[in-house]
Amino acid sequence: MTMENTTKVAATDRPARRFKLPPDASIFLVLIGIALAFEVLGWIFVGQSFLLNKQRLVVMILQVSVIGIIAVGVTQVIITGGIDLSSGSVVAVTAMVAASLAQVSGFARAVYPSLTDLPVFIPVAVGLLIGLFAGFINGSLIAYTGIPPFIATLGMMVTARGFAKWYTHGQPVSMLSDPYAAIGSGATPVIIFLVTAAIFHIALRYTRYGKFTYAIGANRQAARVSGINVGTHLIIVYSIAGLLSGLAGIVTSARAISGQAGMGMMYELDAIAASVIGGVSLAGGMGRITGTVIGTVILGVMTSGFTFLRIDAYYQEIVKGMIIVAAVVVDQYRQRKRARA
Repeated sequence: MTMENTTKVAATDRPARRFKLPPDASIFLVLIGIALAFEVLGWIFVGQSFLLNKQRLVVMILQVSVIGIIAVGVTQVIITGGIDLSSGSVVAVTAMVAASLAQVSGFARAVYPSLTDLPVFIPVAVGLLIGLFAGFINGSLIAYTGIPPFIATLGMMVTARGFAKWYTHGQPVSMLSDPYAAIGSGATPVIIFLVTAAIFHIALRYTRYGKFTYAIGANRQAARVSGINVGTHLIIVYSIAGLLSGLAGIVTSARAISGQAGMGMMYELDAIAASVIGGVSLAGGMGRITGTVIGTVILGVMTSGFTFLRIDAYYQEIVKGMIIVAAVVVDQYRQRKRARA
């Protein structure tokens, strides 16, 4: 057999390469498909356009911005192989404390009458520090006591929510200053979300912090053997997640121009859902911030679309739960397929 024939046989035996879309592109196509489905259903059942209503889309984007900020932190936690159930409660306690330091003078029911009309950076800084501290506690418990992340963050979830209710004995904190309220007005929440996502996208993709985060999630023991201080890095990751939950609490109270102990309820599940829908693996070691951003928008489109179609809220929760389970099933399938390869 000549060399030319041998080359032809080898070329024919070589399996054809299948074209595969990048994960983020696939998720983006899902987003487009869901949006188009609501558009069609809107014309059929409501007689209106879903996508051409500018006000509805603006409200949707503003609503998902807070979840998106939390999801950026939760994504990093999940990449390490952990979980954070305390995000929503940290939002509540941060919102209460920050709002109490942002009240205007002359209000008879001010939490701290002698600490009114403070410069806006003070309530913001205190709120961020509270979130950072909560995350630090979570990370320390997980890193140095061996408590599973589920239990450690569940404890923080209950504790932080209780503190938020105790702080003003369940009373809302109102009459906030205009500079503080400006944090939640207009497109500011969206800008904060996108800037936060961009910062941590770069951090995960191009810095040593990101390499360590993925390494710990892929194989914690191998990461430790390779010289990574796993305990310290986990504290940093959970502290960042807490810091971003604190930021979300500030934005939430600024949007509502008040602080309430019930704020952030179930936000942690929405953030986890956005991350998983965006392609972050619950097994750890996989995921991108860009996917989380798309997953957050998918959640927003679904919530807005169900409301647009006048579907009751409890049906929305049922469907959302089914989608989360479906996303996890797909993740498990990918994991098994990768293990066989």
